[in-house]
Amino acid sequence: MNNHRRPVRVLYSFPHKLGADRICYTAWQQVLGLSAAGAELLVFPGSLERFLPKSVNVKPTLARGSLRVPYRLFGSTRTLALHDYIVSRRLEGLAGKIDIVHAWPLGALRTLQVAARLKIPTVLERPNAHTRFAYEVVKRECEKLNMSLPQRHEHAYKEDVLTREESEYRLAARLLCPSDFVAGTFLEQGFEAESLARHQYGFDEKVYFPVPRKTTNKPGLVMLFVGGCAPRKGLHYALEAWLNSAAHNDGTFLIAGAFVPGYAEKLGSMLSHPSVRCLGHRKDVPELMRTSDILVLPSIEEGSALVTAEARGSGCVLLVSDAAGAICKHRENALVHRVGDVSALTRHIDMLHQDRALMARLRSASLSTASEITWTAAGKVLLDVYRETIEMYPTEVDAQPRSAHDAVEASVS
Repeated sequence: MNNHRRPVRVLYSFPHKLGADRICYTAWQQVLGLSAAGAELLVFPGSLERFLPKSVNVKPTLARGSLRVPYRLFGSTRTLALHDYIVSRRLEGLAGKIDIVHAWPLGALRTLQVAARLKIPTVLERPNAHTRFAYEVVKRECEKLNMSLPQRHEHAYKEDVLTREESEYRLAARLLCPSDFVAGTFLEQGFEAESLARHQYGFDEKVYFPVPRKTTNKPGLVMLFVGGCAPRKGLHYALEAWLNSAAHNDGTFLIAGAFVPGYAEKLGSMLSHPSVRCLGHRKDVPELMRTSDILVLPSIEEGSALVTAEARGSGCVLLVSDAAGAICKHRENALVHRVGDVSALTRHIDMLHQDRALMARLRSASLSTASEITWTAAGKVLLDVYRETIEMYPTEVDAQPRSAHDAVEASVS
């Protein structure tokens, strides 16, 4: 970018319902963080489900007024491709008015092709590990448990999804990796380090915040698991470690999340233990985190699980695998174990059960730096990644007087 003092002009393409659940929430928070950081945003979501500041120019691709393109009726693949086609057509009229394109998986192929032709730098979000890696490790884990995922599950192998995503990987100037674990899965697949950009996710400090811990004589720990209860989240490892530890004798293990078909049956004997409570899907997760001592997440594959940042903001000590993508440091503000290492996780639970001073130190250290992992902080990090990428892949000189806002108004009229 020639003028470093003017805002970075971003085309943010998101093919789903911006502001809904899961990755839709992540993308919405990214847009808010980027806006607060000073980016000039032109956002093309499938539809908009939550408020955005007036400074953000939003032009949905699959919605007009109260009308919505029904994803289920047309099928997810076709609907995401339609979004991609519309964005790519709009992008044609934005040459010289956009500094960088930020796209999301399965709705980016044409957009990335057009951006490359127009010499506009691009970044592609990677909310999870390399899809080939994810399919393979989840399949192996299911085989260990002698179960299979429903075919519609996002981690059940789909050749067409993998082919399209790998095509998008190759077209993007850089891949946005929210954790070292994610970046590592791409390095293993032969990607150059320069094509991988590290950024981060965050938490909303207005929702996830700590409360003073009351002094109590009750000896038992409260350990919490939050997330979809599926093999990739490693809940079976957490249960085994919990029941192997001394903490289960007078503590409680809370499980907040819905189970995929067949998984609970495989864990039946462990789930039925008196110290284990299955809560199902909950809407009071912030309060659960504030009243729990530990958040456990022994995932075998993640991008960067939002619950780990949210738990830190709420005052939980993290016990996580090295695949959870958590922003933390072993023995400094959390305890981290290698994927599948039940013995290590058992020791970590016992350490916190037996040494409450250690747990207090880890909690204090975690809270002292929690401001570095909010969504506001994440927006600043992402904006820096944009600037770095633009310098690596400079755009052509802007020779057109028309603004990006005017150009897109013309393209959608």
